[in-house]
Amino acid sequence: MNAAAASHATTPEAAKAWAAAASVCDPEIPVLTLQDLGVLRDLQLDRDGKVLVTITPTYSGCPAMLVMETEILKALREAGFEKVKVETVLSPAWTTDWLSEAGREKLRSYGIAPPVRASSSRQALFGKDSVDCPQCGSSDTERVSEFGSTSCKALYRCCSCAEPFDYFKCL
Repeated sequence: MNAAAASHATTPEAAKAWAAAASVCDPEIPVLTLQDLGVLRDLQLDRDGKVLVTITPTYSGCPAMLVMETEILKALREAGFEKVKVETVLSPAWTTDWLSEAGREKLRSYGIAPPVRASSSRQALFGKDSVDCPQCGSSDTERVSEFGSTSCKALYRCCSCAEPFDYFKCL
């Protein structure tokens, strides 16, 4: 259980609500939950049973946010919570540092190179970090395009195994 999840386990009902919201998968990368991704920021359950969920998009124009909100509402209602509100908060801005270790491994296993750790490094911001191939592990890779299958990913090619792959950009 991560720190955010632990902070919501104050009552059995709060833990149940957190588990329901945390189980929602990212619509663009279905192997990641919103908790893995770090998009699920907070959940409050008041005495009347109303649930307030706070989410932060990976970037302000993320087209998947409406789907995420709808899936969170659905998951919580299926778990027995009728009064649910999902709030999108832009500050603080999401960072790849919020990705969980489990999420990073899930990305790699799915064939997407996870972002480097230091999102504040100048090299990471300008795509100059070495990116290991998620297929063969080689660091002999090259960026093909700044944009991959989604805006938050860049397209790379491995010079060793010749496989193309997405790199989840460091933000």
